[in-house]
Amino acid sequence: MKPKKLPHTLILSLYVSALMFLCLANGDNALAKTTKPNIIFIMADDMGYGDAGCYGQTLIKTPNIDLLAKEGRRFTQCYAGSTVCAPSRSVLMTGQHTGHTRVRGNFGVGGVRGLGGATGRIPLKESDITVAEVLKSAGYQTGMMGKWGLGEPGTSGEPNRKGFDTWFGYLNQRRAHSYYPEYLWLNRERFALPGNQDGNQSQYSHDLIVGFATHFIRQNQHAPFFLYLPFTIPHSQFQVPDYETYAAEDWPEQAKIYAAMITRMDRDIGTLIQLLDDLKLTKNTVLFFCSDNGAANRYDGLFNSSGPLRGRKRDLFEGGLRTPMIVRWPGMIPAGTVSASPWTFADFLPTAAELAGALPPQGGDGMSILPSLLGQAQALEDRFLYWEFFERGFQRAARWRDWKAIIPEHHGTIQLYNLNTDLGETTNIAEAYPDIVARFQRFFEGARTDSSEFPIRSTQ
Repeated sequence: MKPKKLPHTLILSLYVSALMFLCLANGDNALAKTTKPNIIFIMADDMGYGDAGCYGQTLIKTPNIDLLAKEGRRFTQCYAGSTVCAPSRSVLMTGQHTGHTRVRGNFGVGGVRGLGGATGRIPLKESDITVAEVLKSAGYQTGMMGKWGLGEPGTSGEPNRKGFDTWFGYLNQRRAHSYYPEYLWLNRERFALPGNQDGNQSQYSHDLIVGFATHFIRQNQHAPFFLYLPFTIPHSQFQVPDYETYAAEDWPEQAKIYAAMITRMDRDIGTLIQLLDDLKLTKNTVLFFCSDNGAANRYDGLFNSSGPLRGRKRDLFEGGLRTPMIVRWPGMIPAGTVSASPWTFADFLPTAAELAGALPPQGGDGMSILPSLLGQAQALEDRFLYWEFFERGFQRAARWRDWKAIIPEHHGTIQLYNLNTDLGETTNIAEAYPDIVARFQRFFEGARTDSSEFPIRSTQ
């Protein structure tokens, strides 16, 4: 679809009324200044490990993401919660890996009806404690703008029921495929987008999400806040108001749109960075940037979105699981540093809890990686990281030290790779290291609990 110019007057008129509603609903959120840092977690959607300049990209322009790396700490071995959308977000929110978290796939057994007419959208339940609930209990104002994917309307998994004071965006991840929806959600109410009715496309959802995010920061600048920004860019459909600087490139049109989406997101990250500077919040704000899973685009020959890694979204190879991860906290996190410490989305909840002076809930699979953020020595290698995936049969993967094990099918044999010598996972060396395989086998046997919503089947 050919991109259209975005009429900014429509955007402004749209959310001015919404901001008035939010102010009335939330009242005065100004609290006394505290030493607790603000926490912002920005997550791209389907952006590959190699799509940012600081991770080796040469064609797509990401100056503000690169600036974050210059001013913060860039991690080369951080892992998403899963290789697809919903379970990765569930791991991030609950601090439990996919063998324990509630939402282990985009579709499960039961749940509520999705856009395709079948049931299977599994919501978080009241007993699932999220990072937003932990931070809210510690005195934080909590906001989310973007794509949720962990609870449909009227379910126990709605963001406002899982710790978020304010939220704006998409509940259903399939609706988030369109950047010109007829409505979004503002808390528990549908928020109509008049510029997108009857097939029109004049209100770009990403721009609205950024607008609400900047308002949330302004409104809560005097209180500790947690802002979760799971952007929909650059997930397909590939739609963008303009080509940015790529209109004249001799690329396929979809590739130009993909690059323009990432650069547009990067520009808006720059807007957020500048806002923090203007409000003098930079030194008291911990800012995370990452992607929710591996690259999903089909232009690897052009952009090499997975970088040196094998695989992409829906693979348990590194290209499906590793994510770019940058964390900036000026004066606390050493600037311009790079860390190879392995960690995962399950570690975010206990890390945020420690930042807030709160206790994480019991039953989590992560650990606080605050020492690693601060550049201090921390032994993160000698523990097992775990993933399971249901869309192509029952597949599992784990990492321990430099070893990576994959079981490609239920009751299948373990494939073994050494990531230190074979980052591209090209050679299965399981036969040469039976003792390492046996160690992984023992781990796999106790790594998970059964789920009625996500039963093990030979094929899914």
